[in-house]
Amino acid sequence: MDAVYALATVTLLALLAFGGGEIAPLRPLFGVIVPWAALATFLLGLAYRVILWSRSPVPFRIPTTCGQQKSLPWIKAGRLESPSTTPGVILRMALEVLLFRSLFRNTKAELRDGPRLVFGEDKFLWLGALAFHWSFLVIFVRHLRFFLEPVPRVVNLLASLDGFFEMGVPAWYLTDGIILAALGYLLLRRLLDPQVRYISLYTDYLSLFLLLGLALSGIGMRYLTRIDTVAVKQFALGLVTFSPAIPAEVGSLFFVHLFLLYALVAYFPFSKLMHLGGIFLSPTRNLANTSRMRRHVNPWNAPVPVHTYEEWEDEFRDKIKTAGLPLDRA
Repeated sequence: MDAVYALATVTLLALLAFGGGEIAPLRPLFGVIVPWAALATFLLGLAYRVILWSRSPVPFRIPTTCGQQKSLPWIKAGRLESPSTTPGVILRMALEVLLFRSLFRNTKAELRDGPRLVFGEDKFLWLGALAFHWSFLVIFVRHLRFFLEPVPRVVNLLASLDGFFEMGVPAWYLTDGIILAALGYLLLRRLLDPQVRYISLYTDYLSLFLLLGLALSGIGMRYLTRIDTVAVKQFALGLVTFSPAIPAEVGSLFFVHLFLLYALVAYFPFSKLMHLGGIFLSPTRNLANTSRMRRHVNPWNAPVPVHTYEEWEDEFRDKIKTAGLPLDRA
C-alpha cells in the first residue's frame, strides 16, 4: 500500500502542476514562487543537516573496516580496507563515492531445498545504483546549459558524448534510457523482492516515483511535445538572476516537469537522499584507523565521582570476612 500511496501522491502533484500550467494566472505561482520557495527550503534544510552532523561529537576512531589494521611492522596492513593515513582515507572515500565500492560487495541469502541457507553475490543492485547516479549526474550537468551563458565547453562536450549515437531527431541521449532502466529496476526490486518490500517505506517509494516522474516528463518534452528551448533558457536565466519571465510558448508538461523537480528539491534535505552529503561527514568512512597507533581520549568526558574497589572493600570488610570471602588487603 505504501507504493500505491506514493504513486498517488506523485500523480496528484503532476495533475496539480498540469492544471496550474493550463490556467494563466497560476503560472507565476508554479513557475516562480514554488521554485524559489523550494530552493530556499533546500538550502536551509541542507545547511541545517550538515551543521547538525558536523556538531556531533566523535571522540573515538570508529571507521568501518574489513582489513587488517596497521600495528606491528611485520604484519601486513590493509592500506585501503583499513587506512591509517589521510591519503588512504581519501582514496577509500573516492572509490566509495565514485564507484560504490562497498555496495559492490553486496551479497544475498536464499533458503533453498533442504532446507539450506545459500549465500551468493548480488551485483545487480550495485550496477543499478551506479547506472542511476552517474546518468543523473550527466543529466544534471547537461541541464546547466539552461542556466549559464555562455555555456561552458565541458557541458557541450558532455552533451555531444551523451548523444553520440544520434538515434532519431532530436538525438536520443544515452543517459535518458539508462536512467529509466535503472529506476525501473530499483522500483521493481522493491515491489517484487519480499525481503526488500517488507522493509520499504512510503518515503522510499516516494523518492523513486518523483525521480521517475521527473525523468518521464523531461523525456516527453524532448521527444514528444517539443518545447521552445530558447524560451526555457530565458526563463531559467531569469530565475537565477531574480528577474523571471514566464514563457507563454511552453506547454503544461513543462510545469509538471518543473513542479516535480522542485518537489524533489524541497524534499531532499528531509529524506534518505541526503546521503549525498552525509557520506562525507560519516565518521565510519572519513576517519583514519589509528586506534593502535595512538590513544584517543574522549575530550567531552566530564569528571564524575568514582568509588574504587579498595574503598568498597574497606566499606564492607567486616561483612566480607564474615562471609569467608577473600580480601585483596588483609
